[in-house]
Amino acid sequence: MRKASRLFEIVQTLRLARRPVTAARIAAALEVSQRSVYRDIAALQAMRVPIEGGRGIGYVLRPGFTLPPLMFTIEETEAVVLALSLLRRTGDEELRAAASQVAAKVAAAMPAPLARAIDGRAIHAWGEVAASPAGVDLATVRRAVRDERKLKLSYRDEAGRETERTIRPIALIYYPETTNIVAWCELRSALRQFRAERVLASQAVDAYFRGEGDRLRDAWIGGWMPDRPAASGPAPG
Repeated sequence: MRKASRLFEIVQTLRLARRPVTAARIAAALEVSQRSVYRDIAALQAMRVPIEGGRGIGYVLRPGFTLPPLMFTIEETEAVVLALSLLRRTGDEELRAAASQVAAKVAAAMPAPLARAIDGRAIHAWGEVAASPAGVDLATVRRAVRDERKLKLSYRDEAGRETERTIRPIALIYYPETTNIVAWCELRSALRQFRAERVLASQAVDAYFRGEGDRLRDAWIGGWMPDRPAASGPAPG
């Protein structure tokens, strides 16, 4: 276990304890030596975490130092940092903004002494940022999925044919180069995937398919899973 992870675990252990916790007990739980525990506690105290006690007596966390209700381990925090970095590469502008807000909230929720153990600048997702599609607002699509609301699309397929579609959107797939809208197409009477960059225009209509979304997603997932060949998925629009 890395030092940063141990620091989190020691603070969590002391925060939840009803009586002093010995270094031996902490060492056994973390599978490290007592010497490592002594060094870690000294490091925490140097960061002004109010830990009191000593060898042979046990340690307590003085009242007044609290962690947020939801506290991530160092690995979980790194996963969040990377996921947010990846999200900023999508063509979904609203989600990009949300990713920045989440990152700020995670940083603000962490106790200042322990926040130094995490350096968000050390983890990056590299690659081109996908362009936002001109003909469809992905935020509108996500809301339509949640509300089970129909959308009307002007769509150009890979052969250049243009059609008007009314769809029942059930999912979005974010690929590095594009975003696909998974939907029941009323024109084709079948599940279809629509590439966002091929949508010429779109709008939400005053019609809903409430109660059908889960059933349609079950049908979609039953015929396609992320680890299966693309050919087994719904046909393109």
